[in-house]
Amino acid sequence: MSRNATSDARKKDTRDKIELGGLIVKAGLRYEKRALLLGALLDLQRRLKSDDSERARLIAMGAEAFGNEGE
Repeated sequence: MSRNATSDARKKDTRDKIELGGLIVKAGLRYEKRALLLGALLDLQRRLKSDDSERARLIAMGAEAFGNEGE
């Protein structure tokens, strides 16, 4: 991989991480412990693998939250 492609990939990765952090803030979880957040995300990952209705419910909830802020 060329130096420029590597730099572009790192910038994209950094941007993705910043956006994901923004979601934590948007959800009102900025001051929660990291262990709690990771535990919640791991639990969510397990539930989403086995329950498509839960996935649909959470997508609708998130879309509504974004819509309420004009995004």
